[in-house]
Amino acid sequence: MNNQVPKYVTCGRAAVLLGIPEDELSRISMQSGPGHTESAGEETETFFTYDELRQICMISTHQVH
Repeated sequence: MNNQVPKYVTCGRAAVLLGIPEDELSRISMQSGPGHTESAGEETETFFTYDELRQICMISTHQVH
């Protein structure tokens, strides 16, 4: 059984963890910078560290208030 916490999470998983839609997460990421994109052939995926998720959480809560 592997109980290690991954260093990075995908955009889809990050959206679930933060409770926001993926398109909103992508918009925040593009505007403020957290996250990094990896490409393999024609596939592209954005990944986030947990620290970046914390930053996005802070950004999204300040936008609401």
